[in-house]
Amino acid sequence: MKTALIVGASGLIGLQLTQKILNYATYSVVKVLVRKPLDFQHPKLEQIIIDFNNFDKSLVVADDIFCCLGTTMKQAGSKEAFYKVDFTYPLEIAKAALQNRAKQYLIVTAMGADEKSVFYYNRVKGEIEKALSDLHFPALIIFRPSLLLGERTESRSGEGFATILMKTFDFLIPDKYKPIKGETVANAMLDLAQKGIKGKEILVSEKMQAFAS
Repeated sequence: MKTALIVGASGLIGLQLTQKILNYATYSVVKVLVRKPLDFQHPKLEQIIIDFNNFDKSLVVADDIFCCLGTTMKQAGSKEAFYKVDFTYPLEIAKAALQNRAKQYLIVTAMGADEKSVFYYNRVKGEIEKALSDLHFPALIIFRPSLLLGERTESRSGEGFATILMKTFDFLIPDKYKPIKGETVANAMLDLAQKGIKGKEILVSEKMQAFAS
């Protein structure tokens, strides 16, 4: 039996993943690092309330770490705040997890992640991938979804418009650029966590579509 720890459990992918892992027999304990409690309970669920700016590293203990943290520039309010959520927090969690002997780290970044990109969003996503690679986890699995579909707890008007547009012209869009359900990404994360992967693996959006329910 294994222990899972999920960061970003209240988000689109993280919430789906948390609910799936709780009902997955392989995991006896499912920990979530959250700023405020989730609105449900489960016998396996251990909710750890933390301040991501100053947290106890000894709390980051699990076999498998799933990082689903992510925000937008609009939500964050500044480049500095965005960088904290999408780079600093995932990296600090990873360092603590590795110190506490986690076996694998699975993270959601984005299609187009590239540390040399001229686009700030993609560049930060690429930078966190590079920083995590440099830690040399026994297993690092990176998921790069395209536009995400699903019900969010917060409104993202830009994404809503893009979703409508892309659904309308779906037949014209190459597979690798097509929108993907948050649930499908969660399915892919849970499945690959069981594969015994060694080293680094990157799963792009097109490949994740195989895990659609």
